[in-house]
Amino acid sequence: MTAQAAQAPLDLVDAVAQQLTDPGSVLLPAAHRQHLAHGLPGIALLHIERAAAGLGPWQRAHDWLAAASRAPLTSGPDSHPFYGASAFAHALACAADHLPGAYRRALDTLDRQTAADAIRRVDAAHHRIDTGRLPALAEFDTIRGLSGYGAHLLRRNPDSSALRAVLGYCVRLTRPITQDGDTLPGWWTETGPSGRPDERFPGGHANSGMAHGVGGVLALLALAARYGTFVAGHGEALDRILTWLDHWEDGSGPTWPYWITRAELRAGHPAPSAPRRPSWCYGTAGLARARQLAALALGDTRRRLDAENALVAALTDPAQLKATRDNALCHGFAGLAHIAARAADDAHPSTSRRLRAVIPALLAAVHPPGTDPVHTATAIVQDEARGPGLLDGAAGIALALLATNAAAPPRSAWDACLLVA
Repeated sequence: MTAQAAQAPLDLVDAVAQQLTDPGSVLLPAAHRQHLAHGLPGIALLHIERAAAGLGPWQRAHDWLAAASRAPLTSGPDSHPFYGASAFAHALACAADHLPGAYRRALDTLDRQTAADAIRRVDAAHHRIDTGRLPALAEFDTIRGLSGYGAHLLRRNPDSSALRAVLGYCVRLTRPITQDGDTLPGWWTETGPSGRPDERFPGGHANSGMAHGVGGVLALLALAARYGTFVAGHGEALDRILTWLDHWEDGSGPTWPYWITRAELRAGHPAPSAPRRPSWCYGTAGLARARQLAALALGDTRRRLDAENALVAALTDPAQLKATRDNALCHGFAGLAHIAARAADDAHPSTSRRLRAVIPALLAAVHPPGTDPVHTATAIVQDEARGPGLLDGAAGIALALLATNAAAPPRSAWDACLLVA
């Protein structure tokens, strides 16, 4: 990558940060203000990461954190890892790591609330299993469920009883169950992927995604193992998820389906489909990273190389890239570049080089060479459909570009909430 090509994404990051200087200038729906994906905590992450990297003032990060906490934060049953107290706790922790003593009282309170919410959810989940009912996606997923709570607990207190309770639940979730004569994975849900009843999914489905499926459970178990936190049955649970994904892999890619329906389960193979985007939230990119992390935790060299090669294939497949239609962190080119960079940090030298080689093209898709960064920043910040937030909007795109261009991983560990590192 030439110096000019390397600088272009950073110019766009600077332009986005400049246009998101003042929290008062950003109009958001009231429901989004304390949302990590769409609201003020996610935008705060951009200014926290820039300040931690010496690229911006800490006061700007503080202004966004103050704005995010101006109204009472939701906790308890109406909150989740990306909304309310836990969402704000993630942003506050990213700042506190670089400002010793700052925010300590508030963060301690939020950590206790997050742990209490996680334990309450674990207890409810075990009761659900004991009564023989199937889970809802929001019980275990990364955005709304226990995988997301586990991500925060792993970062803040990896030896806590709350984290071990979450991990113990994840192990139990992977155990197969039998319903109507079919052997189902424990994460099978009766709804469609939206979490609501859906006539297109008679008999429910098994969701593979990182955002809303078992991909997040796999990544959490893998990261906990890598960081030295284990519970009974930990390795077996990792192997059960990996074996399930092995079975449903499409060898032509290799790729993984977003989900498996009851009809596909009975047929033993996924139905043919057009190429799908290989995003973080769903698809091969996020799952390949989760599989790489699991293989590293298990010391499984074959699976590690398979995962890394699958990611390279996905990021160089014209059909899959054509299905990628935006630049977002969640399901666009910025997210693909970020996953490629994170996976390359842990990859075998040969696949690491190949992963890094695809990044310039992904960055160019976000910010084509010669494009005015201010014009591009204005377009993504003011995009009413996507907003300025973390998962779909400008802040997430800027964070991914900043991380991809840096020589080291993110300084503030902002992406811990995505379970990619």
